[in-house]
Amino acid sequence: MTPQGLPESKELRVYDSIMGAIGNTPLVRLSKLAKQLPVPLYAKVEFINPGGSVKDRIGVTIIDSAEQQGLLKPGGTVVEATSGNTGVGLAIVCAIRGYKSVFVMPDKMSQEKIQLLRAFGAKVVITPTAVAPEDPRSYYRVAERLAKETPNAILANQYHNPDNPRSHYETTGPEIWEQTGGKVTDVIIGMGTGGTYSGVGKYLKEQNPKVRIVGVDVEGSILKEIWENHGQIPEGVEAITYKVEGIGEDFLPSTSDLSQLDAIVRVNDKESFTWARRLVAEEGIFAGGSAGSALAGAMRYCAGLEAGSLAVVLLPDSGSRYLSKFFDDKWMRENGFLESEWSEASLREALAAKNISQLIAASAQDTISAVVAQMKEYGISQLPVLNAEEDVAGLVREGDLLTFLLDGKNERPGEQPIESLLQPAPPSLSAEMVLGDAMSELLTHGAILVTDGGKPIGILTKIDVLDFIQR
Repeated sequence: MTPQGLPESKELRVYDSIMGAIGNTPLVRLSKLAKQLPVPLYAKVEFINPGGSVKDRIGVTIIDSAEQQGLLKPGGTVVEATSGNTGVGLAIVCAIRGYKSVFVMPDKMSQEKIQLLRAFGAKVVITPTAVAPEDPRSYYRVAERLAKETPNAILANQYHNPDNPRSHYETTGPEIWEQTGGKVTDVIIGMGTGGTYSGVGKYLKEQNPKVRIVGVDVEGSILKEIWENHGQIPEGVEAITYKVEGIGEDFLPSTSDLSQLDAIVRVNDKESFTWARRLVAEEGIFAGGSAGSALAGAMRYCAGLEAGSLAVVLLPDSGSRYLSKFFDDKWMRENGFLESEWSEASLREALAAKNISQLIAASAQDTISAVVAQMKEYGISQLPVLNAEEDVAGLVREGDLLTFLLDGKNERPGEQPIESLLQPAPPSLSAEMVLGDAMSELLTHGAILVTDGGKPIGILTKIDVLDFIQR
């Protein structure tokens, strides 16, 4: 006999299983990031769900429906093609109800997601990312094949299962309506399977047809082009690989109801990761890359709203699954999403940081003694040499001067002009060029001349740049 426990209570947040804690996620105002916007922007924080993402909602609905239809029997297996989060949502239910689970993921997904699914006891199959959806190696087709080959198995099929948008029609949409007291005017949601915006949009538009649903697509995906072409893939349009996980598609899932969309904003990888990093740094909300995409789209869209509107952006998952990716500075730099601070500085800034920022130069008729005195006074080892038009005629270096003085072939060598000792001038680069772009020339030649309007204004050497970087 099972000992009597506490009664389930949503008010007291007491549940008989972790599935009871799915949904009813908080709505949080973005008071810092959105303070310049003309309207208040609230975030629907979906990583508060037990599995850490909005996909927990559809995991329960899909398995409940499969059980009710007799498709999934005790001891059965749930198979799904997933970027990770739907897998976790399904894995929670499988763990509680005793089902086995097999998840097929493209190889661009984070290691944290793979390890998380395996922690639930799931089998994870990795497939190549850069193949077409109809390719037998794609994660869609591999999942379909595994579901057919495995006895007593179902394919959860989030891309074509109507239980996906239904779960958002029954839960996410009503929550947003209730939490905003019916004042919501605009909802911004990242586009993938389409289940979230389709279900949320259908519910909210039934309450108020003036509510606008805004999809966010990522560069490389083709969902925006499909929407603009009335549900068809335009001729010649193909998806290309991008880095953000869990958003965008290279086909139109049948769970997408494009009629719910009023606008689509397109963002890129760098914007997505930059906004996700700002979200945790400035608001303390630790969300994933697709949340960064949604936020990037929301910031751009909401800037054009009129006062009196109230916007909600949905943040799908947690940042904890991307610590080895866009939350890692090294990964960001390796993928070109983060520049070193010094590399973004202009040559003019680097020049200004020197103890002597003005141009110290000589003329070809100056004597060796005079040039040595100049070098000693300013503590420098090389001087540009200017002609009568104040153009650079060459470079004189302390090593060449010393060699000349020591060879003993000239009487009073210090009185000789430096003209015969000139070396080719180093490359001349504009003062507005950033240091990162000038590094190749600097490393090749040891020094660069900085020019303004075509005239030299200073010289930067390797040691000057080293000093600047270390400041």
